[in-house]
Amino acid sequence: MIRRLLPLLLLASAVSAGEPETDPASGLIIADGWETVRAHCGGCHSHALVTGQRGDRDTWLAMIRWMQESQNLWQFDPQTENTILDYLATNYPPRRNFRRPPLSQELLPGSESSGPTNR
Repeated sequence: MIRRLLPLLLLASAVSAGEPETDPASGLIIADGWETVRAHCGGCHSHALVTGQRGDRDTWLAMIRWMQESQNLWQFDPQTENTILDYLATNYPPRRNFRRPPLSQELLPGSESSGPTNR
């Protein structure tokens, strides 16, 4: 009994923690349009390829066009394409860049002010 309830409890805790609900089979966020994305995107590649990407609507459209031009992805009717783009841009938008800024020139190895080097 507990084994059957555990997945539901874990799902409920994730939803209550503010994390979006995801489809256990595909990993896609369950929101308007997710089933369309599951059907069209999962036909050629893993859904992890979708969930691992981020982009605005133009970026997602460029990815779709690239797949249509070079990977034999079929053409979508306008409503299907808009559903896919709305879903992806809303649920997998660009992330803020969390990389540190580049080091200043004087801190790079070999600059006169960087101090002694281990040679």
